[in-house]
Amino acid sequence: MYNKQLPLIDLHRHLDGNIRPKTIWQLAQKNNIKLPETSFADFLPHITITNNEADLLAFLKKLDWGVKVLSSLDDVVRIGFENVEDAYLANIDYAELRFSPYYIAMTHQLPMEGVVEAIIEGVNLGRNKYPTQINLIGILSRTFGVENCHRELDALLTQKDNLVALDLAGDEYNYPGTLFENHFNKARDAGLQVSVHAGEAAGPESVWHAIEKLGATRIGHGVACVKDQKLMDFMLKNEIGIESCLTSNYQTGTVKDLSKHPIKTFLDNGLNVCLNTDDPAVENIELEDEFNLAGNLLKLNEQQITQLQHNAIAMSFLSADEKHNLIQLKKQ
Repeated sequence: MYNKQLPLIDLHRHLDGNIRPKTIWQLAQKNNIKLPETSFADFLPHITITNNEADLLAFLKKLDWGVKVLSSLDDVVRIGFENVEDAYLANIDYAELRFSPYYIAMTHQLPMEGVVEAIIEGVNLGRNKYPTQINLIGILSRTFGVENCHRELDALLTQKDNLVALDLAGDEYNYPGTLFENHFNKARDAGLQVSVHAGEAAGPESVWHAIEKLGATRIGHGVACVKDQKLMDFMLKNEIGIESCLTSNYQTGTVKDLSKHPIKTFLDNGLNVCLNTDDPAVENIELEDEFNLAGNLLKLNEQQITQLQHNAIAMSFLSADEKHNLIQLKKQ
């Protein structure tokens, strides 16, 4: 359903939400980690979503087994590499992979700085093997509190030249962005751009705060933006993008009827909105599936689909020259 004359781009793709089920199973065997089931088929429902979950927090629990089996930095290198391979196999031309070093490190008390280095190492191995272009975004996992996010930020900033942006993800409702203003001041001072999960579990006020106080130029999910016309007008005027994730929004219960997803309203308002996967391994989808949904279920036309792809290029954390080269490569 997408325009194959344009690059296929995924800007909101969690590396730690895209650990292959087979890899989780294999690492559990290798690292002697007890799983809740004795067969792979029975284990799958613990790590993938078959319909939808009660809420965002129930959805996020599906990601936990993926990080629980990472008992060494070599394991972390492996998932970094496999994420690049997965993007390539999904025909993605450019992806921004985001990851939380605290979340990856916490079960086995891995050193967070080492985790950041291991992700970069694995991604570099993938870059060397596959032509898909990759950039990395660091995540602060708000769910684990302000102090742990300070530690997480410090670890990420040791490799700031290998990152393009900082994100805030996790329990938006109970850990509002107001708690993390100092973190993002520090990140922006270090030269990182900002994308923030907002308007998913909380309302438009969360998006306003992400833009005005955290410095976000992109909003992850942003479903609640549709409730505030002034906010959408502001985002249009200031070129604040929305990273939309259709299947994820349905599976988290954020959008009850996928055919009524606000992405259509965002397009009608001229907003920079693009289509993304979020956690493809957990959701059991890929980016092409999302474009098929947009066309078949949401009834977006070819022009709207093409606009989503143009928006992704414009919104990407690439330089003007890199954006131009990405487009030119597709034309060859």
